[in-house]
Amino acid sequence: MTIDRRALAAVLMAVSLVTLDSSMTNTALPAIGAGLQVRPAASIWVVNAYQLAVVAALLPFAALADRLGARRVHLFGLAFFVLASAVSALAWSLPALVLGRALQGLGAAATMSVNVALVRQLYPAHRLGRGVGLNALVVGVSFALGPTLASLVLAVLPWPWLYALNLPLGALAFLVARASLPHGGPRSQQPFDALGALLTALTFACALGALATAAQRGAATLALTLVLVALIGGALLLRRQAGHAAPMLPVDLLRRPLFALSVATSMCSFAAQGLAFVSLPFFIEAVLQRDPVQTGFLIAPWAIVVAAGAPLAGRLSDRYPPGLMGGVGLLLLGTGLALLALLTPVASTGAIVWRMALCGLGFALFQSPNLNALMSSAPPERSGGASAMVAMARLNGQASGAALVALCFGLAGGRGPVWALWLGAGLATVAALASSARLCVSRAD
Repeated sequence: MTIDRRALAAVLMAVSLVTLDSSMTNTALPAIGAGLQVRPAASIWVVNAYQLAVVAALLPFAALADRLGARRVHLFGLAFFVLASAVSALAWSLPALVLGRALQGLGAAATMSVNVALVRQLYPAHRLGRGVGLNALVVGVSFALGPTLASLVLAVLPWPWLYALNLPLGALAFLVARASLPHGGPRSQQPFDALGALLTALTFACALGALATAAQRGAATLALTLVLVALIGGALLLRRQAGHAAPMLPVDLLRRPLFALSVATSMCSFAAQGLAFVSLPFFIEAVLQRDPVQTGFLIAPWAIVVAAGAPLAGRLSDRYPPGLMGGVGLLLLGTGLALLALLTPVASTGAIVWRMALCGLGFALFQSPNLNALMSSAPPERSGGASAMVAMARLNGQASGAALVALCFGLAGGRGPVWALWLGAGLATVAALASSARLCVSRAD
């Protein structure tokens, strides 16, 4: 099977665009909060709104992709993301920016819901590990460039330019995708369930909204109401989907032990990553007393090592158990986060850099093998649902991490970033245990 390099480039351009946007926003949160004159905890809504929209829309878009084809959903997502980026670039207040970020999240949800499914279409089964490894490489490079680009842009331009950059880049990605993405791929013959899509969006949006509200120490009545709506919506969704051959919330895939453990590993590890990437800019600037330009360069080693290690980890995942690779990698990640939390303002640049690199090495060993395990443990006709669960696990984890950062800020004040790093270290250790449990599960179970 010959790999269509133009189509692969189109998929990777889109994932790079979305990842860059997210990475730059995390790094720029202190500058955005200062520019809009809001507290650090309030500025985290810029991240929360985006992630809430992605989590709410991801599974409905994946269900549409199973029926309409990944190409159509991918193109729609790119176009919507670019238009929403213009809204964010023109925002004049925190509520306006939160709205723009939520709209960007809808576009990103459509694109991310089919990202890994498109990679699976382009690669033969025996080389899927290399495909997801390359995908992880692009994500890692984008995360590496994000903090540095954000710091360079903010050194000479105000923060709205971070979103204005998406306009030309997104237009180019759309044109390449439109010209090269395949029209084929497995399709589900089941009709699209509009009510199921509404219940899915309502359930996940309210669950994440409740977490964010509680983390911001908002009104208890609102948080409890959102929890109640999420529980009712989830119960109605499960009842509606009972016995469905290809449910929108793929509980059938979660009955596969390897798939379920891989999802749990992914959620805990990305929650640890979310805690780190949202809190690190504040930690470096407020605790380690570095300036905003230095911040981006000091975070970059983490992602650079992920980018360098992802292709090798992808190839190794075709030969060694993902449970073993993930367990070792996530223990290294937890160790790196704990060592970062112990730093003081007198720490040298070298001391910060090697700790960041250790975190990156750990995450690289986990990411590609986990993606391989998730996608190869699902049947080909459920690629859309599996791809969506990959993204759902990542975004739910990152969103939970971002919300927990706000809680740490609210409880610990100036020590909030340090608390967040310690909490991230704990979650990475939990993820290592979940990953190691996969050594007791066979792929056929």
